[in-house]
Formats: sequence, structure tokens, C-alpha cells
Amino acid sequence: MRTTRRRQPIGTWTQALAELCSVLLLLRGVVRAQDSPGSAAPAGIEDSLPTSVFSHPESSRFWVSGQINTIGQGHPSFRSPYRGPNSLRPTAELDVSNVMTLYTGYSLNPTTDVVLDVESAGGRGISSALGLAGFTDLDVVRSPDLGWTPYLARFLIHKAFALGGGQRESERGPLTMQAQLPARRLDVRLGKFSLVDFFDVNAVGGDSHLQFMNWTVDNNGAYDYAANTRGYTWGGIVEFQDRWGGARFAEAMMPKVANGENLDVNLARAHSENLEFEFHPRIIPRPQGTVRLLSYVNHADMGKYRAAIDAFLAGLEPRPDITATRRQGRVKYGFGVNLEQPISDRWRAFARWGWNDGRNESFAYTECDRTLAFGSDLRGNGWHRRADKAGAAFVSNGLSGDHRRYLALGGSGFLLGDGKLNYGRETIVEAYYTAHLWRGFFLSPDLQHIHNPGYNKDRGPVLVYALRLHIDL
Repeated sequence: MRTTRRRQPIGTWTQALAELCSVLLLLRGVVRAQDSPGSAAPAGIEDSLPTSVFSHPESSRFWVSGQINTIGQGHPSFRSPYRGPNSLRPTAELDVSNVMTLYTGYSLNPTTDVVLDVESAGGRGISSALGLAGFTDLDVVRSPDLGWTPYLARFLIHKAFALGGGQRESERGPLTMQAQLPARRLDVRLGKFSLVDFFDVNAVGGDSHLQFMNWTVDNNGAYDYAANTRGYTWGGIVEFQDRWGGARFAEAMMPKVANGENLDVNLARAHSENLEFEFHPRIIPRPQGTVRLLSYVNHADMGKYRAAIDAFLAGLEPRPDITATRRQGRVKYGFGVNLEQPISDRWRAFARWGWNDGRNESFAYTECDRTLAFGSDLRGNGWHRRADKAGAAFVSNGLSGDHRRYLALGGSGFLLGDGKLNYGRETIVEAYYTAHLWRGFFLSPDLQHIHNPGYNKDRGPVLVYALRLHIDL
């Protein structure tokens, strides 16, 4: 039987930070080398390099594209003196996930778009996506039994109302058909979407197809955003945009049960409010950065950790059971800060902080009540690979007092449950390299080093390796 010496908390933090810092220092050295005289690529050469299999004309009123994202992940065996129903399996694993999406859209007029996307998600993540708050593959559907059946991912009507300020360029893509939009405008979107299409967006840490793969690096782990188990909801978004930044508000449906596939259509009973402000300050004497300030409030049929603990201690339940304490109308709220900053033409950095009250159960995203993440990415101009990218990130996740006690007494959530818990923050270091093979084909090796998986100091650490093939059509 393989054994691993138990690490103390201070050592865990020191080692994890040292690993990240060593990668960042390496990136810094490459940046300095590539910023030396004569090393710059010719202006505009980045835009001339095809990064999709098929071209997408700027003048067309139609948008048709697709993507295929296949991720194979595995880990060797690791130390685990015990395990529970929702533990990351300590034996060696290897699993594959796959997501295929067809993006379609039509521009009704210069300010109105219609978007309709169809998706298929299949395969499994390691341990069926259980045992980690910062799970290692964002593409994994948290209910693998849903299978490969195609489903409607997005159906959106988008209307932009001009408020003056002239026009500004807009990058055409699956969610926006227009090459130009009013600089000052009010955007209204109605339909089916993912809240993180528009909230908590980050250009450096926010794309599991070409960047990081971890749930709590690509998104704010404490943002329990309204979604079914596939990550989508129905609702409406109102967004004000100006040159200095903007603000957006969304009202969205909540799932009927935690991690459920079915959404509650009765907004008087269950709903979610999401508010975000965006600013573009000059944090350093470089190009403008972006600061996003997020707040959300969820209303749903949630269980309460303290009530489940009290029922267990009073002998009313054989173990703490959050599902037995659910009451309609319970409220969960949280806040987030999201930063991104260009450091040079090829080097960018990002950071996130998140907090939620942690009294009522984790319901829609992951079991995380506090999070702090930071990292950076680097384009490959310095080694003559213009469309390549390398990145490294560190994230530390935590639980509220009630949540950690619930798990320590043997309770289970929809992702976690080792049967008991020796609590420690779950810390993760992730590094990737995305290589551009040809047109829309990309290949990415990825490594994630996880301390205290599932917040449990008795288990791990775990090294998760991955290989991703991404195709943009």
C-alpha cells in the first residue's frame, strides 16, 4: 500500500505557493527575453493566423460555428486512510469527457440578434466529478447518467438600445453577431443562457477550452450561480455599457433541488438576482485593466447546515442530512471581486476573491464558501509560436464553520462527503500549455496539484494530469 507523509498546513501553503511562483518567474523571464529589441512579431500578424477550421465572414447576417472539446484526465493512487460516499477515489483513475456545441445566430437588424445553440456533453470526470470543490474538469456534467443526448444550451434574443457616444468595434462571435455596437448602450437579453456567459467573465481565467480546466480557476468558486446540472438557466439580463465600464443585472430561475436538472418556473417561489459593476481603471502604467464587483442572492428550497447538525445531535437522524432540512424561501447570498490586467503585449494576470454566507446548502455550482485565486498567461511569440499560450494559477478554497462541521460529522453534500473531515483549505496549483496545431486544432497538456482534496488534510495530495484536444469549427 502506498503511503504519503502527512503534510502540515503551513507546509502545504508554502509548497503550493512555491510551485506557482516558480512557474510565474519562468514566464517573467520569457517575457523579458521576448520584449528585447528585434523580438516583436510584425504588427497584425496575430490577426492573420487562422484559429478556426472555417472562416466566419464579418459581413454575414448569419453565424454558424461549432466546437469539440475532449479532455482525458487521470491521477495516480494517493494516501487515503478512509473514504466516504462522495470521496475522490484514492486508486488510480483515467476518464474522458467530451463536449460538442453547435453555435447558430442571426442578426435581425444592426441592434438585434437571435442566438440558438445545441450541445452534447458526455463521458465522465475522475470519480464521477465527486470529492473536490475545485474539480479538475469544467466540462464534466455533474450527473453523468444524463448521457450524450443533445439538448438546447442557449436560446437568446439580444437587443441593444443606443444611448449616444458613437460606435465602437465589437468582436463577432457566438453570442454577438454585430461587428459594431453603440459605445453607450443598454443591452437586453431574454431566454436561456449560462450566467457565467455574462457575469464573472475573465479573459485570462475563464475558458476551459483553451485555458485552465479547474472549476474554481475558470469561475469564482463561491459564486453559486443559478443553473441546472448542465450549467444553464432561463431568465433575463439588462446591461448598461459605456466606455468607462458598465453594470449588469440578471433575474434567473433556480433548480428545484440542489444540482438538479429541472428548473423551478415559479419565480415567486424560487429565483436568483445577480448584480455586477465593471470598471476599466489604469492600475499600472500599462493598458487598462478590468475590475468587476459581483453580488448575488438566491432564493430556493434549500437545506440549512445548522438545522441538519442539530437534528443529528438530538438523535433525530442517523447522520446529518441536509436534504431533510429543506425549506422553501431560504436565501443564500454572496460577493465576488474579479480582476484582469495586461502586463505587457503578451503577458496578462488575473485574480478573483469570493465569499458567500455558507449557512444554507451549496445548491447550483460547487461546495465552496470562500475562494481566492490568481495567476497569469503568456502568449508564445517569444518562442515563435504566435497562437500558443501557457498559463499558471493558484486557488485556495474554504468552507463556512457550519458547512465544515456538517461534513466532519459525516454529512454529505451533492459533491463532498468523506464520512468525516480533518479540515484544511483545499489548495490547487494548475499549469497548462496550449499548442496551436493547425487552423482550429489545439492540443493542451495540463497539470493540477491538489492539497487537501475535499478540504480534508487526511487525504492526498493528488496530482491530476490531463490532455485536451480542442477543435474550433
